[in-house]
Amino acid sequence: MAIEKVREHLAHWNVEHKIQELNESSATVELAAQALGCEPERIAKSLSFLVNDGAILIVAAGDAKVDNAKFKAAFSTKAKMLGKDEVLEKIGHEVGGVCPFGVKEGVAIYLDASLKRFTTVFPACGSSNSAIELTISELETYTPYQEWVDVCKGWNE
Repeated sequence: MAIEKVREHLAHWNVEHKIQELNESSATVELAAQALGCEPERIAKSLSFLVNDGAILIVAAGDAKVDNAKFKAAFSTKAKMLGKDEVLEKIGHEVGGVCPFGVKEGVAIYLDASLKRFTTVFPACGSSNSAIELTISELETYTPYQEWVDVCKGWNE
């Protein structure tokens, strides 16, 4: 189960106990915000893309949308999201629980600038009813990310 992979991953920093398992679904930004009692923009959504035959994750704020021109400038290819049936196979988590922790080897992870305006954010933890509240510094520490990118629109306009 993916949430167990996330627990193992976060145990390296002794923070696995901070995972919140919710009684209701947190599979979408709106549902997660409702379940956690926070603003939708503070949900750190993990978006899965195919780049050069490999899977990447972009972790962005809940109100941000990928800007195709910015994506192409950053990754030298058109933004092509993974299909629902490809996400578990390539990322290691099912849609609704995708997060930057405990992913399959070879998945490149990027943090989007849309997150930097918050003190804390809530990424999922491998299931459609889990989340963890992290500061941006903690997110950086616990996520094996490549770099910060600016590939989204809608959040700073």
